[in-house]
Amino acid sequence: MSKSYIAVLVVLLIAALLGMAVAEDPGYLLIAWRNVSVETSIWVGLAFLLALWLLVALLRAVVRLINASSRRVNPWSRRNRARRASQVTTRGLLEFAEGHWANAQRLLRRAAPHAEQPLINYLAAARAAHEQGEYRESDDLLREAYETTPDADVAIAVTQAQLQISRGQLEQALATLTRVRKEHPRHLYALKLMGQLYLRLEDWERLEQLLPELRRHHLHTETEQLELERRVYGALLVQAGQRAQGVEPGAANPVTGTWERVPRQLRQDPALVETYALQLRAAGAESHAEKVLREALGHAFNDRLVHIYGLVRGSDPARQLATAERWLDGHPHDATLLLALGRLSLRNELWGKAREYLEASYANRRDIQTCAELVRLLEHMDEQAAAQKVLRQGFGLMVNDLPELPQPRRH
Repeated sequence: MSKSYIAVLVVLLIAALLGMAVAEDPGYLLIAWRNVSVETSIWVGLAFLLALWLLVALLRAVVRLINASSRRVNPWSRRNRARRASQVTTRGLLEFAEGHWANAQRLLRRAAPHAEQPLINYLAAARAAHEQGEYRESDDLLREAYETTPDADVAIAVTQAQLQISRGQLEQALATLTRVRKEHPRHLYALKLMGQLYLRLEDWERLEQLLPELRRHHLHTETEQLELERRVYGALLVQAGQRAQGVEPGAANPVTGTWERVPRQLRQDPALVETYALQLRAAGAESHAEKVLREALGHAFNDRLVHIYGLVRGSDPARQLATAERWLDGHPHDATLLLALGRLSLRNELWGKAREYLEASYANRRDIQTCAELVRLLEHMDEQAAAQKVLRQGFGLMVNDLPELPQPRRH
């Protein structure tokens, strides 16, 4: 049996029971107010109240239906304004994604006052204005974003700093990020932007202070972090070397002081050791530079460090030469090492050995610097013919780099 049949039977049963109750005892209901009185049975009164309740419910439903219809039809209703703003915002974001900056700015700004999230409209419109070079308009849009959503001050300030960095307004960006960092010291993206800004400004001292925090929060990959640290400490060593030029003899060397700030894991980095040794040499601390290079080369052989080792004057030239000669066992044909040995032999006034090393270096690699060193030695040894021969070979190396140009005929 279907549910509809059961429902009909239930209704008929209730109606029958109600009819029996009315027939058995209709009841009496009297309503009197001033000179007016209404008399009826209690069942009729109940039916009247039920009909009145149904009428009120029907009227309320009709009113709600009319209101809903008017909101759908009325173009100025709040619902329709929000719906249109959402559609325009979507179109504006699509234009923004496609790089149509002017259209994106126009659509996003027009929809912003009625959008559910006006902040998104204003931020995207500000970026679109920035891409068109309308920097004042971009700043005005960011200001409107703050006025509509003051709780989003961090997002707005970070966006402003990004745009200022992109424009080259580095000092303004520094002021913006300094304010963000002061009010929200744990904001990681602001920290990363601050590091990029200090790098652009070449403010190595302040960037050095940020390095531990950048590493702790893993804001760069390990490779990027190491490269950043190399740049920072390399630049700091160069600055220290410049300051060391005016230091009086016996005073503390700022280059050494800077090196002590370099993290332990970077002190074996060949590029930083090279910079450190060159700055020590420029500051007149060549014996210290020789020691630094010797210790670094004892850990790992490096051509650039070997080259500098042949240039510095150690406290004991004989020991320095003997140290370099021990490296020949592992690198017997290394042209850079042979050149360094030739120079160290010259420093020890071992002319024959110096010639052998320089000739061996030149045979392994035709290098103009080795050529010049060998020619100078041969000339001082009165080996003019040999010097001229090497000189012509060196000149041939330079000719290869010259452009092809017409020349007079030889007679």
